[in-house]
Amino acid sequence: MRIVIPVDADDLEEAKITTIDEASFWLFFEMEGGKPSNEKFYETWQEIDNVEIVILKSQTENVWQFMEQNIAVLVTSTQMYFEDIVEGYIFKELYDLNI
Repeated sequence: MRIVIPVDADDLEEAKITTIDEASFWLFFEMEGGKPSNEKFYETWQEIDNVEIVILKSQTENVWQFMEQNIAVLVTSTQMYFEDIVEGYIFKELYDLNI
């Protein structure tokens, strides 16, 4: 799966999820065999080809831009850092707005 997350920094250890409007960067990664790989930061999510999932901080954000492009939208409630978000994704702890 090709996943993006809006974050506040371009350091994998320090970056925290943020709102779409406050995003300084978009963290892209792929989930392969239950593990993240190919982590890379971009200035906008539109720079990334074939995004399948976006993980957001709040379900009140404007998600139509993603849904119009058939990008699944997941929301995290408590996970803030990359490792925690990946764990929440693996254990299906993220809220799916597409249902």
